[in-house]
Amino acid sequence: MEPKAHHLVIGLFTLIAVLAALLFALWLAKSSADREWSYYEIIFDQTVGGLSKGNPVLYSGVVVGDVLDLNLDPDKPGHVRVLVRVEQSVPVRKNTRAGLVLANIAGSMSVQFSGGSKDSPVLNGTRSAPALITAEPSAFKSLLTNGEALLTKAEQLLTSANTLLSKENTENLTAILSNTRQASESLLDSREQVVALLTRMDDASQRAAEAASKVSSVSDNANALLHNEAKSVLNSMNLAMTRVQETVVRIDDLTRHNEGALDTGLRGMGELAPALRELRSTLRNLNQFTRRLEEDPRGTLLGGPAIKEVSQ
Repeated sequence: MEPKAHHLVIGLFTLIAVLAALLFALWLAKSSADREWSYYEIIFDQTVGGLSKGNPVLYSGVVVGDVLDLNLDPDKPGHVRVLVRVEQSVPVRKNTRAGLVLANIAGSMSVQFSGGSKDSPVLNGTRSAPALITAEPSAFKSLLTNGEALLTKAEQLLTSANTLLSKENTENLTAILSNTRQASESLLDSREQVVALLTRMDDASQRAAEAASKVSSVSDNANALLHNEAKSVLNSMNLAMTRVQETVVRIDDLTRHNEGALDTGLRGMGELAPALRELRSTLRNLNQFTRRLEEDPRGTLLGGPAIKEVSQ
């Protein structure tokens, strides 16, 4: 009898547990059915990988609904229409933003609402006529896109690094480092000469500075001299130019007033030209006669060849 009693107790306990579970499930179903929902259709212009039916809908991180359906936009296959339902008590407004967030490390995604101001109208939609909301670019999607670009650039960088660190470049770099070490060792060996050279350069720079100072002083003196003496020189030149101008004006007046007399004088000079030529010929003959008289006075006076006239 005792084993049968134990089996009866166990069976009764199992039956009670099953009934309690059924009642709890019915209560949950009734509670869910008693809720009032608002329906929204969110349009995504990007991939929605990781999002599926039943995934939660969040509002600022709080679960307020779930995903009901996902479909491609028949007019724009690159867009995805996601139908969600949200508790009607949650105010989804016109300026509320919608996007995707990562739900877990497995890659599952959730729809999340955020923002919305009190002065913006509330959106209410039904199952047959859901309110339309355009989703914002997902930060996670942007991260993935940027990550792909970053990986591409990293790959290019690694390729360039491999090319840079080729065997030939490595040998060249080794040779450069060896030459640099040798140059540094030679420089250390001749550091005394280098110090002496630097000392000479320092002395030369000091002398150059002194010379520059002297040149600056001479330049200042020259500037002062030009500044002081230039005025008097310019004044003298101005006075001389004024006098020259006055003289030119006087000459011009004299020439203009005596133009007739000058013309007559020039014509007279032209008439004197033949007489001057005759006088010049006579003087030449007289000079020739004088020389002959000095050389042979007797022959010249007593007789001899006649004096020839010198042609002009």
